Amino acid sequence: MHIYYYDENFKYQGEDVISDYEEIPKNATDVRPKKGLYLPEYDESKKEWFESASKEYIESLQPKPPLPNDITTLKKQVALLTLQLSQLQRGGAS
Repeated sequence: MHIYYYDENFKYQGEDVISDYEEIPKNATDVRPKKGLYLPEYDESKKEWFESASKEYIESLQPKPPLPNDITTLKKQVALLTLQLSQLQRGGAS
């Protein structure tokens, strides 16, 4: 059977496999943490794991958007300059 350990603050500490005949240790449960949790914490009274990470912490782990490459940047600049030029030729901004 799989067991899932938690520390004195009920934060997830890892898992192990024990025999079905062994007793579950005091600081463990056989309730599997839900997938997708960043910092699982166990609620002993509800017998379930929940997310304990802050929104800011989770966002800090997300990959940063890629920087635009030079060609994309130049295309945007040319489009903006073309628009500005056409506005000037028509006598100013519309």
